[in-house]
Amino acid sequence: MTAHHRPGLRVTAGVTIPESELSWRFSRSSGPGGQGVNTADSRVELTWDIAASRALSEHERERLLDRLGGRLVRGTLTIAASEHRTQVRNRDAARERLASAVADALRPPSPSRRATMPSRGAKERRLGAKRRRTDVKRLRRPPTD
Repeated sequence: MTAHHRPGLRVTAGVTIPESELSWRFSRSSGPGGQGVNTADSRVELTWDIAASRALSEHERERLLDRLGGRLVRGTLTIAASEHRTQVRNRDAARERLASAVADALRPPSPSRRATMPSRGAKERRLGAKRRRTDVKRLRRPPTD
């Protein structure tokens, strides 16, 4: 399953980034590859312009721009991959990473904790434990008489 046959990058059930919105850049990679390192453009950079994307609802776009803010440059998310020796594998790695970063950022926030008061029993247990601890420490002190 290579990048050339897919209609787009499926991120979640409701969001698929059209292939036309993804742009690729290839460059020479550092790392393993022997003499091939100097000739093969195996490092890939996958770029997606979130601000201009037509794959997102306004709400989704706002959430992405908010949550991925630190990783964006002018509303654009860039993922680089150079860990594999072949361009194809790096392309797949970059696609996967982009998809998971976007999916994580789109996930709704977990419900906030409802504040509760400790029960009377819990308060009493806590104070009892403090009293016992105090007594233990008092017994360990040298006598003062």
